[in-house]
Amino acid sequence: MASVSSLGIGSNLPLDTLLTNLTTAEKGRLTPITQQQSSYSAKLTAYGSLKSALEKFQSANGALNNADLFRSTTVASSSDALTATTAAGAAAGKYTISVNQLAQAQSLNTAAQTSSSDKLGTLNGGTRTLTIQQDSRTEPLTLTLSDDQTSLTGIRDAINAADGGVSASIIKANDNSYQLVLTANDTGLKSQMNVSVEGDKKLNDLLAYDAKNSSGPRAMQSSVEAKNAQLTVNNIAIVRESNTVTDAPTGVTLTLNKTTENATVTVSKSTDKATQAIGDWVSAYNALMTTIGSVTAYSAADPGSEAQNASNGALLGDSVVRTIQAGLKEQFTNTQATGGLNTLSQLGITVKDYKTGLLQIDNDKLKDKLNNHAGAVMDLLVGDGKTSGVTTTTKNQVTSYLASDGIISSAQAGVNSTLKQLTKDYLSTSASIDDTIARYKAQFTQLDTLISSLSNTTSYLTQQFNAMNNSK
Repeated sequence: MASVSSLGIGSNLPLDTLLTNLTTAEKGRLTPITQQQSSYSAKLTAYGSLKSALEKFQSANGALNNADLFRSTTVASSSDALTATTAAGAAAGKYTISVNQLAQAQSLNTAAQTSSSDKLGTLNGGTRTLTIQQDSRTEPLTLTLSDDQTSLTGIRDAINAADGGVSASIIKANDNSYQLVLTANDTGLKSQMNVSVEGDKKLNDLLAYDAKNSSGPRAMQSSVEAKNAQLTVNNIAIVRESNTVTDAPTGVTLTLNKTTENATVTVSKSTDKATQAIGDWVSAYNALMTTIGSVTAYSAADPGSEAQNASNGALLGDSVVRTIQAGLKEQFTNTQATGGLNTLSQLGITVKDYKTGLLQIDNDKLKDKLNNHAGAVMDLLVGDGKTSGVTTTTKNQVTSYLASDGIISSAQAGVNSTLKQLTKDYLSTSASIDDTIARYKAQFTQLDTLISSLSNTTSYLTQQFNAMNNSK
């Protein structure tokens, strides 16, 4: 509250200074509230940091909680004629592959027309229906065409708008020569197109094509024949509709780029993904422990001081933090593994510093276990994916901590509730202080006015007495 500079002039008393001192003293009532606000705000920030670190650990734990990591393989091809990728479970081995024929999609083209916009059909009655049948699709592409859609442009646009497994385009040879081209979206013999038009003989004579019967109507020409991919894998003949072969051998995806003979594809076991995931898991856990160490840090108070050290963590002694620490440690020891490895230390993961709880990895030991005992490592870390395995039980535990009704959210809700009450207390106390200072000011003003009035009266009476004495 601003001081009143004129207060005390009438009484010649230090009322202005007195009011300022009283204001300072009254505002001291706010100090305990602001201190509590700072303390609880720091707690809220600390809970946010703890939650963020726990979420990052949850993400790393989820990545490691994947049995496929321990069945990973890599693949190499000796020829750019085919590329290969592998999925989990692919058997290690060497395969000799020859690509004799690539799969290709069929293309049909009409006879040349002098215009791309002239109407080419004549309705015979009823409706005009264009049908394109492909064995690769359960339902044919069926379009009802209006008179305006019987030009090459109209037919092209109607087919493309339907998105039914066939693409249409127009090729202009010269100013008086236009051809409609239909191309199957998929490769292989099953994607061959059978085209017919009902209700318009003239348009049918332009578009009809029977892919299955060479003696049937073939008004259009097959400019590109449909073909299946033909290859051999270790001298075993394989035919596929696509140039992407996903199951020969199992777990390996081959992408055929061109024909070739005796290319070699080598599939090897790989521990790279598992090693990376384990390293990320340990790093995320250590980051979580570092965060916990920061928010629960303790330093002894200065000798003779009644207050705690200002560098202490906002969650020092907090039960939520203790629960999380104890819960995580319990999951690390409650593995229920049956594959021969029962502890993280057997895998090469040990405690680096018991004071901080940080972990470290013996890379040589980890490499040996992954190379020679991958199944046991998977059993230790992943388990059955439901109730056993370090990452499985940890996932269940961390999920409960981070749930909307979990211990962190509940703690944050409690702190927010307290902060709201402290805000109310602050506003109430501040209003009370303002009222008190206003009352003091009013009383001091009255006192100032009264003393000033009495002083004036005294001066007047003194003058009168002096005048009376002088007259005598």
